[in-house]
Amino acid sequence: EVSTDDPETAFCTLANREELNPEEDSIHHCLYQFTRNETLTETNKLLCDVCTQRHCGPKNNIKSEKKYVYTNAKKQMLISLAPPILTLHLKRFQQAGFNLQKVNRHIKFPEVIDLAPFCTAKCKNVAEGNTKVLYSLYGVVEHSGTMRSGHYTAYVKMRAMNNHLSDLVLRGQSQALETEPVKGQWFHISDTHVQPVSVSKVLSSQAYLLFYERLL
Repeated sequence: EVSTDDPETAFCTLANREELNPEEDSIHHCLYQFTRNETLTETNKLLCDVCTQRHCGPKNNIKSEKKYVYTNAKKQMLISLAPPILTLHLKRFQQAGFNLQKVNRHIKFPEVIDLAPFCTAKCKNVAEGNTKVLYSLYGVVEHSGTMRSGHYTAYVKMRAMNNHLSDLVLRGQSQALETEPVKGQWFHISDTHVQPVSVSKVLSSQAYLLFYERLL
């Protein structure tokens, strides 16, 4: 669906993304690339209903004449509704000839992440004037092995109940909270084995799935 928006704000974000300068092999760089502004030209031109109607007249004539009008366009994917729980799924495979190959390099990820540079300026559940949309890490899934076989383990933070998160899920309400990571003890879980670990151990893991809960 193509929606008409004010050209001045259509590609604006809650926070200035151009000041990010994200480090390569980081989750910020992944998000920056995923939400970058793209130009659609040549074979990627956009089918424009308005231009087609101008050229062909009323809609009922379009199909019979088959004179569709395509135009150059700009495209950008931004977050329009900040979720209570943010789940990030990293693509850990790449094409190698006719085969798929696992990507094993480490992707840096923070304890607290700000989604504001990746949210539309009119993000629905962010209070007016807010320039931060903060999330705290509480879970990581890691995969060891190859594309054919391997083992999944998880890191989970045991923490106090987040009443703010409940309000967000049930009523969609948002309010200012602490901007520090939610306090708690991290555990590494592998089948029936559970052991406490440090946050540095968690942040050095080869993340496959990342789970964040909304702070602000």
